[in-house]
Amino acid sequence: MKKQLYKFIFFKLMGWKIVGIENAEVKKCILMVMPHTSNHDFYLGIFTRGISGLEMNWVGKKELFKFPFGYYFRSVGGEPLDRSGGLNKVDSIAAIFERKEVFRLAVAPEGTRTKVAEIKSGFYYIALKANVPIVPVAFDWGKKEVNFGKPFFPTGNYEADLQILKKHYDGIAGKIPERVYHF
Repeated sequence: MKKQLYKFIFFKLMGWKIVGIENAEVKKCILMVMPHTSNHDFYLGIFTRGISGLEMNWVGKKELFKFPFGYYFRSVGGEPLDRSGGLNKVDSIAAIFERKEVFRLAVAPEGTRTKVAEIKSGFYYIALKANVPIVPVAFDWGKKEVNFGKPFFPTGNYEADLQILKKHYDGIAGKIPERVYHF
């Protein structure tokens, strides 16, 4: 029932489409979601997750997952991040990948909805440490499509790999165009 409601709202009322979702069927990956220029990006992700039927996740500090919101956050793919024991964020998230059978982590490399001069590299180093591919995902407000690219395994050369990944975002329009990060 919920899936049908999501489809009706997303496809019929909003006029959006999902392209390349079959490329995201790997069980473990980093979903590199860009551009992130508005709070509206959140519900696009929720609709995409609900329509596709693919488990897609995000992480948040473990305190967010306490009563009363913990159940809801888990139901929309949230995973509590425990950084106790001296683990840094990359190591903590890599540990989640290790213990889960399916974990597709959605990350917005801009780290914020405002204009940034550089993206954060954490998504890349998590993929490298967890030995999982990066799937570029574009929220294109110009074409009204969520576009999944092909899985890409990082080589360890961040700058060279970023040049490959950025091709997926050429010509993509964010909800607020002046906030879009340009590689």
